[in-house]
Amino acid sequence: MIHIYCGDGKGKTTCAFGLALRAAGRGNRVIIAQFLKGADSGERLSIAKVPGVTLLEVPEEVKFSFMMNDEEKARASSRFERELDEAARAARAGECELVVLDECCAAVSTGLLPIKRVTDFLDGCPRELEVVLTGRDPAPELVERADYITEMRKVKHPFDQGVPARKGIEW
Repeated sequence: MIHIYCGDGKGKTTCAFGLALRAAGRGNRVIIAQFLKGADSGERLSIAKVPGVTLLEVPEEVKFSFMMNDEEKARASSRFERELDEAARAARAGECELVVLDECCAAVSTGLLPIKRVTDFLDGCPRELEVVLTGRDPAPELVERADYITEMRKVKHPFDQGVPARKGIEW
């Protein structure tokens, strides 16, 4: 089944990683691909220690897409397509029961990951595979395919009062 965790609220990645922990705790193998994220996140540092979870490589630091120049966008897009291909290969080979595509929705909405690549993966993945996509603004093609959609809605956030993201809480 396909899960989408979306919205403008905090907790999309944390929710996806929570499901990954639950699956790994039950003996399932998990592949996590992250788009628009760097290696220095608390969830990533913790889940890397969990048996049965494979994290696909990401750069140490990643710029926000609106801060990237055309060359950086092209490199990011190429990396995202390779990550998706690697997750798809593992899924087709039966190497996992859960695939997490963290910030996939945002990578698609910013134009850095072609929607057709994602829908081809979703349409061709094994029936017994669980797939989680996170990020803001999921494309209609993703919403249409989803079995679960959970929207995190921001009601109040310290960032609105000028408090920057805090290590261990927001990242």
